[in-house]
Amino acid sequence: MPADAVPELRLDQLKALTHPLRVALLKELRTNGPATATLLGKRLGESSGATSYHLRQLEKHGFVEEARDTGDGRERWWRPAFAGHRVEAARYLDDPEHRAVLATYEATVADVYASATAEFLAHRDEWSRDWLEAVTLSDFRLRLTPKQLLRLVAVVEREVARFERYDSPGAEDVSVLFQAFPRRVRPFTEHGG
Repeated sequence: MPADAVPELRLDQLKALTHPLRVALLKELRTNGPATATLLGKRLGESSGATSYHLRQLEKHGFVEEARDTGDGRERWWRPAFAGHRVEAARYLDDPEHRAVLATYEATVADVYASATAEFLAHRDEWSRDWLEAVTLSDFRLRLTPKQLLRLVAVVEREVARFERYDSPGAEDVSVLFQAFPRRVRPFTEHGG
């Protein structure tokens, strides 16, 4: 599969990404490029034994591959097998066990998203004014049907895919964290707060 392809995950792959360290390793490789288990361990504050084990698990499920053209041949270098992935939640909702796997995966990813945002905020002063003016942490309230939400997600994903083809001078790696989910409106009552 080409490195820029974005496949839909199978159940075994989804299960593999319910471990937070595996998600963190994959994020590091996708963001910062090829690395060894030792380098990743130092970056993430983990032992090289732990990172090595979880890299092998990621390899087993097709997320990473050996980067043979990197390094001096004494250490094993890893790179992502593809640039991103998709999860079609509807495939996992009918079976309670599969639904539990999906819920664990989603909670793990939500933690990674929160960490990525916190990391940016902690280092925002390292970016130029132009970049800071372009950043957004927005929250939009829309009233949509499930069908309308599916259309909105499709439009956003098409636009993201269109921009993936560009590599303009002055471009930086940009994290686009898009979340779309319903939320209950719970009006305040006089006595119930």
